[in-house]
Amino acid sequence: MLAGNSAAGSTVTVTASNLRSAEGVVRACMTTNPARFPKCRGDAAAYSVVVPAGKTVTFNFTNVKPGRYAIALLHDENDNGKADRALMMMPTEGYGFSRDAKVRMGPPKFDAAAFEVGTANQSQTIEMRYML
Repeated sequence: MLAGNSAAGSTVTVTASNLRSAEGVVRACMTTNPARFPKCRGDAAAYSVVVPAGKTVTFNFTNVKPGRYAIALLHDENDNGKADRALMMMPTEGYGFSRDAKVRMGPPKFDAAAFEVGTANQSQTIEMRYML
């Protein structure tokens, strides 16, 4: 359940709250690459974690190198590995972003969710949101 590169670094603890069910999993990724946010696909330096869902879940990104990061969460209720969508491309599953960055006509930009990681451990609390 812990993810990260092998070099020593800090720990970023994430608490995701307000999940609507304990069905499925929470998929999380953390990246320094604005072009790969929010999916992190194709970013070999991204950190990722998958944990069982619950009303609230807490997990760690470990061995995090200092830098400017953004986190994206998906409550993958049916555990199919993707964000399901309804008509008009509205997400049917929950999502959340570091700094509780808001969604407006699509996911937030990297800068809205970005935070600095140094050598000290830190935590982020992210409220899950659901459109449907």
